[in-house]
Amino acid sequence: MAPTVPPPRAPSEERRYAEWYEGGLGWPTAPGVPGVPLRLVTGVRFDVLELPADAGAALLRRIGPACGPVALSGCGGLTRLLVAEGSADELPGLLDWLDWGGIALGLAALGAGGRMTAPVPAVAPVAVPGAVPVAAPAAAPVAGTVPVRSPAPPRRAGGATAQGAAVWLRPPVPGREVEPTLPALTLSGRGDGNGGSGGGAPDLVRLVDAAATECHRARLLRGNMFRTNTQPLAFS
Repeated sequence: MAPTVPPPRAPSEERRYAEWYEGGLGWPTAPGVPGVPLRLVTGVRFDVLELPADAGAALLRRIGPACGPVALSGCGGLTRLLVAEGSADELPGLLDWLDWGGIALGLAALGAGGRMTAPVPAVAPVAVPGAVPVAAPAAAPVAGTVPVRSPAPPRRAGGATAQGAAVWLRPPVPGREVEPTLPALTLSGRGDGNGGSGGGAPDLVRLVDAAATECHRARLLRGNMFRTNTQPLAFS
């Protein structure tokens, strides 16, 4: 049986990844240890809103391209959306204000002191289920792939991302200001629709409301599927 967890990255590969994030994006990283890949430090340049992958795919279809960078966790179990720094502290209050408080949604946030597995910087389209493609700079992308528009270190031998490695669904672009485009809490709340400096991202209130709705819907669908699969057959 093929392993579900990729082998540790080589030290030189870890350094190239760290240079891509720190040098190209200005994002601090936490060095990996044996068995643990490179991680991005949250709560410094950005926070992370995370939700189950099925709810995340539905959310991305719902909000379209208007959001910041989005990643898929190594095991494919979590969608992670980058939001403005400080947003993690706002999440509990927003959920209460939106009448989602006390409901098990599977919606959480990483803020100050948190760590997020650094997705593999790719140099070629990466096929990811549920991904929403971004505009390609040149030729049209292969169907079902996500074109990554940034210089990056070489990927593993054979050009394939290691099984279980975290990947970008909507990658950041080194050399550009990412933080002003991240969803943020605005004074106008639901009415504005933009976050940060007006970079086109939905504000944090709208994003959390949509994410909570999709988490709740996905949870109900999973429950219905479980009941359908476990219900005994009836014979007349």
